[in-house]
Amino acid sequence: MEIANIHDAKSRLSKLVEQALRGEEVVIARAGKPLVRLVPIEADASPRVGGQWKGRVRIAEDFDSLPEDVAEAFGMGPG
Repeated sequence: MEIANIHDAKSRLSKLVEQALRGEEVVIARAGKPLVRLVPIEADASPRVGGQWKGRVRIAEDFDSLPEDVAEAFGMGPG
């Protein structure tokens, strides 16, 4: 187990990260007292599940139509 004080960890962060990625335990301490453990993030391998918003969202019938005042503001409409 690697224990590094905060000041030391700042200058050796890349090496400490590499150690953690290899599975070694890395602890960062202040004044010799352990504060945090550096661990790699494990990717979530579970497939995404959709449908949580089903029945909660409504798309207006005129969603794709551009209002005339907006078109005119952009120089696209009559006028």
